[in-house]
Amino acid sequence: MEIIKNLDSEKLELQVKGRLDTTTAPELEEVIKGSLSGVKQLVLDFDELEYVSSAGLRVILGAQKAMNQQGEMKLINVSDEVMNVFEITGFVDILTIE
Repeated sequence: MEIIKNLDSEKLELQVKGRLDTTTAPELEEVIKGSLSGVKQLVLDFDELEYVSSAGLRVILGAQKAMNQQGEMKLINVSDEVMNVFEITGFVDILTIE
């Protein structure tokens, strides 16, 4: 997995590429936790995300909970495969997906 971080004032965009699974989820969690100070908008760009596991879903949910306290979070460029996982798990009801 590769994470490209772009911080612009109070907006943080993370491009996540590859697979978000048990092995890589802790890396994304670390990047998010270490980058949210002063952030009012978190954008997760999943254009090149191929797969998300339950461990990845846990990290995304944790990020959403954190951003509920200080701003907003949205997911963009979600593939059909990843969107299917969000739909099956009910995450489409709690996440902002564009």
